[in-house]
Amino acid sequence: MLCGVTTTHRLAAVGRYFAPYPCSNTHRRYPAALSCPLPRSVATTTKTAGIAPPVTSITAAAAADSVPGQSARANAMSDAASLADYVCSSPIASTCGVKHTDDPDQLSHWQKLGDLLAERLGHPAGDKASDQQRARVYQYYLPIYLWLHHQLQQQQKTHPDTPLFVGMSAPQGSGKTTICEELQHLLAEGGYQAVFASLDDFYLTYGDQQALAKANSQNKLLGVRGQAGTHDIELAHNTLQQLKSASSESSEIALVRYDKSSHSGRGDRAPESAWQQVKGKVDVVLFEGWMLGFRPLLDQAAQKAGEDMVAINNHLKKYPAAIDNFIDVWLVVKVTDPQFVYDWRLEAEHKSKAAGKPGMTDDQVADFVDRYMPGYIHYLPGLYSHGPTTKQPGKVLTIQIDKSRQLTQEQPEQYTHED
Repeated sequence: MLCGVTTTHRLAAVGRYFAPYPCSNTHRRYPAALSCPLPRSVATTTKTAGIAPPVTSITAAAAADSVPGQSARANAMSDAASLADYVCSSPIASTCGVKHTDDPDQLSHWQKLGDLLAERLGHPAGDKASDQQRARVYQYYLPIYLWLHHQLQQQQKTHPDTPLFVGMSAPQGSGKTTICEELQHLLAEGGYQAVFASLDDFYLTYGDQQALAKANSQNKLLGVRGQAGTHDIELAHNTLQQLKSASSESSEIALVRYDKSSHSGRGDRAPESAWQQVKGKVDVVLFEGWMLGFRPLLDQAAQKAGEDMVAINNHLKKYPAAIDNFIDVWLVVKVTDPQFVYDWRLEAEHKSKAAGKPGMTDDQVADFVDRYMPGYIHYLPGLYSHGPTTKQPGKVLTIQIDKSRQLTQEQPEQYTHED
């Protein structure tokens, strides 16, 4: 019995959202320079996971028709088997430590989580959901949540009074905000308080950013928010330290927020009245950023990249100690081509303006992303080949997505040792 529902009823519920279908699998301004920690022992070689076909049980169903009450149970079992096969055929299932199961309680739990995700994402129910929608729920977000939940359980065994800090490093527009919001919601459903914060929230105020740009008028990379040096890392450090210490029900923290639509899309720190108030014990901190975990270049490499990058690199050297050291586990979203960011950022800007918020023109968006692109070109290779700055064995999950923000069938190798 779980939540007052019998096993038979739980199995009958499987399939209300899930239907066993096989899953179907610009603005280029810079050259294409860039083309789990595991909860259990898994191979570290690159894996290509095929999509399992729907599982049917014609013989069992036909036999059950001759026994009153057995047909529905047989169909439910078939749907449950299909769900297990479908989830475990995800390209990241084994990396996330997701094992095939016939346990009805476990399958019912997976279905409940999937239903919650589908509802929040606005996906239609049952067979009305598209292949991409179904894959996003059951083969992308669900395995990541199961991996994260395992990491949280391990953390609470050893440090029950300290929140688990999850660092998510992913390019702009790749969907990191949506993933963090959905993880936050699922954790809340499980009784955990998860706080979602972004490195973007710690950008300098508009006035301070203008002063920085004026003082570095020859460096276009410091002219707008984005690169290392345009964040208030002292504020970020102090805020993360407060979250780390939020171990009692009397804890209370004000989380800074940044308004990207302010000043015609140039952005500014939101007024304190708009900051999020976090009260009580914090169990998980979901902290995301486009450049989170970037490794500073060696001085010689930075000099070859140009004077602008020398300044950025010197600022970046302060980030691991001030910010990255808080991270316990990492989720790295790798993209097959960082040039996707141009289209993704443009898409986000159009949505913002459609919602009635001020924003940048298409040319301004392209110019804006231009200021970020050197960071991707020079730092993504190190992130993808060596992992984030403070990675620990068994504490990094790296996944890869394509331009449609879907998982690629071939996934990266995982980091199983320190450099």
